[in-house]
Amino acid sequence: MDDKKPMPEVTANEEPRDFIRDMVQADLERGLVQGIVTRFPPEPNGYLHLGHAKSICLNFGLGVEYGGRCHLRFDDTNPVKEEQEYIDAIKRDVHWLGFDWGEHLYHASDNFQTLYDWAEHLIRAGLAYVDDTPPDEMRAMRGTLTEPGRASADRDRSVETNLNLFRDMRGGKFPNGACVLRAKIDLASGNMNLRDPVLYRILHAPHPRTGTQWCIYPTYDFAHGQSDAIEHVTHSLCTLEFEDHRPLYDWFLDHLPVPSRPRQIEFARLHLGYTVLSKRYLTDLVRRAIVSGWDDPRMPTLAGLRRRGVPPEAIRDFVRRIGMSKANSVVDIAMFDHAIRDRLNQVAQRRMAVLRPLKLVIENFPEDHVEELEAVNHPADPGAGTRTLRFSREIFIERDDFMENPPNKFFRMAVGREVRLRYAYLVTCRQVVKDADGNVVELRCTYDPASRGGNAPDGRKVKATLHWVGHDARPAEVRLYSTLFNRPDPGADGDLDTDLNPGSLEVLSGALAEPSLAEMPAGEAVQFERQGYFCPDPTSRSDALVFNRTIELRDTWAKLQIGG
Repeated sequence: MDDKKPMPEVTANEEPRDFIRDMVQADLERGLVQGIVTRFPPEPNGYLHLGHAKSICLNFGLGVEYGGRCHLRFDDTNPVKEEQEYIDAIKRDVHWLGFDWGEHLYHASDNFQTLYDWAEHLIRAGLAYVDDTPPDEMRAMRGTLTEPGRASADRDRSVETNLNLFRDMRGGKFPNGACVLRAKIDLASGNMNLRDPVLYRILHAPHPRTGTQWCIYPTYDFAHGQSDAIEHVTHSLCTLEFEDHRPLYDWFLDHLPVPSRPRQIEFARLHLGYTVLSKRYLTDLVRRAIVSGWDDPRMPTLAGLRRRGVPPEAIRDFVRRIGMSKANSVVDIAMFDHAIRDRLNQVAQRRMAVLRPLKLVIENFPEDHVEELEAVNHPADPGAGTRTLRFSREIFIERDDFMENPPNKFFRMAVGREVRLRYAYLVTCRQVVKDADGNVVELRCTYDPASRGGNAPDGRKVKATLHWVGHDARPAEVRLYSTLFNRPDPGADGDLDTDLNPGSLEVLSGALAEPSLAEMPAGEAVQFERQGYFCPDPTSRSDALVFNRTIELRDTWAKLQIGG
């Protein structure tokens, strides 16, 4: 794995090009297809994550680029793990990401009767049989990569016997696990997927859509390609782990009366530093309450990213930048962070908030006097307008912006040093007030009344500009999120849990925020000047100010790109 190589830069106006688009273009030019139909086929057994976003952008993006369409299809073949909650969440996430399937919403369960009929078709052709070998023994009989599989005693049952047994399976005459329907292909094949794979298994469990109509369900491999064909999908795009399944995908198409023949193309799945994109493990984190839920802002789920304030445009741009390839590699998380900052820098209005407040008293500022100052909402967008700040004798600055005994190159506030308060005045610290334990609790300062706006009338240089909030600031809780894992390759030593970052969430309950932040809609991005990008948490009480940090201001990827 190579997580060090910079990804190629792509400008906003550059059309994406990759091997998949080249293949699609070639198929169109050769007349092999008349129009492009793709599909995004999630299993409704969990929430979508950033890896799914790559597939969503590819499949729906191709439909848009080539004037075709993309279907949303739920491959709902395992009722034990599927829930309506997941179906609703998947729809919501695809829409949030900016895509729409229109009237083309499908389910594999729509095709259960057709798939059953096609299973009987294979039995009649002598290409499928009912096998009641115990599961553990069946797995052992499939052989290994160096040893061929061994035939079950049931492999040579007659067509009539297999049809009767399969119909008895459908009729509910057998318990779970008693038998399965297998394809009869090639037990000596070097591809394990062709060694008589299972087509149907018994599951006495109600289905979210079909209820108790069925007690046998097709496997993913049997349902997936045939559903593609039924929907007249032209290009079935999937990740590299399905490359070894392609011969089986094509075998079914060769031996069934399908109405169309899709072409399967594989691409590398997303691997991102400091991130785990295993739905099974993410489900486990939720079940063990390691995180607060699927939408925990530390989760790489689209729901979690949305709650953290990541804009969908940033995700789409990130996917476009990393492109599509056939080679697995690890993408530096700094590249994803750069895409987020790049977007938020364009759209996020600026505000001021003090995360760890320290009171500052301006002794020569008139008591009971409040001065209104004008602040810009976005320095690069005059159309964003301005807002009013209220400046008074008592304000608050960031505790980290003061040091009693500063080292060299610390240019912020210290005793006897003059600094600039953003949009306000130049102030100088004169005295430090401490509590009984020796903690600094207040700074006594003076200001230069002639420096309104933060400009020295005599042109003297001031090295630091500090943000601040006034006496009318609103109390707020600020949640600082970091990566869920503390190493770029989680689980490299064999245990993902040992790499969980214990400092992935820090809650600051005593923060102070500009009053205007109380009116900000949940989920809307804002930059806390000098702090980072934040958004109001959409799940908090309406009377509480709670902000999630989306990302810090520093951009290591941008620095790398310019050779820093």
